[in-house]
Amino acid sequence: MSLTLTSPAFTASASIPSRHTCDGQDVSPPLQWSGVPSGARSLVLIVDDPDAPDPAAPKRTWVHWVLYDIPANATGLPEGVASAQLPAGTREGLNDWERTGYGGPCPPIGRHRYFHKLYALDTVLSDLGKPDKARLLEAMKGHVVAQGELIGTYQRNR
Repeated sequence: MSLTLTSPAFTASASIPSRHTCDGQDVSPPLQWSGVPSGARSLVLIVDDPDAPDPAAPKRTWVHWVLYDIPANATGLPEGVASAQLPAGTREGLNDWERTGYGGPCPPIGRHRYFHKLYALDTVLSDLGKPDKARLLEAMKGHVVAQGELIGTYQRNR
């Protein structure tokens, strides 16, 4: 069984509704997942944009959200989830705004792709403080037992 990540707010490769972006309420989309392997001990969620700043000439991957130590029995996150509403034990990392929490799409030019990546790990990571994506990926090495992905797109109407 594969790890499947979906959202009732948008389908795979479709446009992310503006309420989940800087042009709207900038709240996280609802996410749902299934197919977590029985040996998984925790989950990691990373949302990033490999098209920054311009999809025609990308220079970096912009990180929008970092969560780790999500309990393996969790099945999703509600829309606009606040820190206090995260499943018990979930820890937050830093996004590229150097803060925790969700930061929605806000592309300066063109249509960008936003990768919502869910990883099932065979361990619960120790408290890494508030790691950035690179530090979290390093801690995950050798522990990923399954991975799922949901891609959404967004282009500002200006």
